[in-house]
Amino acid sequence: MKAYQLVSYDGPAGLNLGEVEAPTPADDELLVRAHAVGVNFPDLLMTRGEYQLKPELPCVPGCEVAGTVLEAPPGSGWATGDRVSAFIWQGAYAEQTIVPVATAARIPDDVDLVSAAAMIVNYQTVMFALDRRAALKPGEAVLVLGAAGGIGTAAVQVGRGLGARVIAGVASESQAAVAAAAGADDVLVLQPGYATEVKRLAGGGADIVVDPLGDWLFDEAIRCLRPEGRMVVLGFAAGQIPSVAVNRLLLRNISVVGAAFGAFIDQEPSLVAKQAERIHGLVRSGTIRPQIDGVYPFADLPDVLERLGRGEVRGKAVISLS
Repeated sequence: MKAYQLVSYDGPAGLNLGEVEAPTPADDELLVRAHAVGVNFPDLLMTRGEYQLKPELPCVPGCEVAGTVLEAPPGSGWATGDRVSAFIWQGAYAEQTIVPVATAARIPDDVDLVSAAAMIVNYQTVMFALDRRAALKPGEAVLVLGAAGGIGTAAVQVGRGLGARVIAGVASESQAAVAAAAGADDVLVLQPGYATEVKRLAGGGADIVVDPLGDWLFDEAIRCLRPEGRMVVLGFAAGQIPSVAVNRLLLRNISVVGAAFGAFIDQEPSLVAKQAERIHGLVRSGTIRPQIDGVYPFADLPDVLERLGRGEVRGKAVISLS
């Protein structure tokens, strides 16, 4: 089968497309024919050797896959031909991959495989962040940083689906249309001092901030929070990992919480299927409409990762293997 192997930690340039042996599933795993894979920031970090998981080389990266089952263990509830989507730590950048039965999610008939591949990592992550970690309540105000990216557009839509008023923060006016199309109630360009505008729009401040960026944006976002507000940290795509003086949390009665979805499902694998049902319910209601930057051939994958690293991907990029 064809697969991208990472042969050096030189970013996307370290990926080689070639023939490799097909994987063999264990008794608790599915063998899946990949039809579409999502392109994610953790994949880019892995190619650079900067991700929390740094496997021995060569390896096949890729953490998000949608496809059909080729082999399933007896009694698993899965059968050949079933449509499946999954988060996996690595292995998605291949024509065939292994998916643990415990974290596999069924794809409804009304969701195509490209859309399914665009709704695993990002939508599962923000559902976990907003519902489980931040305990969002209907009517609360949510500020989403980086709202024109894959995580950001997903957070806008999940936030709206859970009943929040959503303010989208973007890097430039050119990104505003993407966040607006995702369904944001308000869109603003994130410039120094943006907390003042957030407080005006939210009537005193945000209840929740979704932060996949870090850097200076984190410090300003802390100022956006109203009492009992929650800052949810998803990553540090802007560069620097910020720090916070905990006396600010104490004196203002605010919280900072982490939302590492991938790490959490090791403790609760069934969360994937549970959240998938809620996400697909929001798809049926029309609240969730994946904002897809483009669907690209397998051969273009390294170039798409490079674009992601340059901040040129709007919404979600998906690779088609069909």
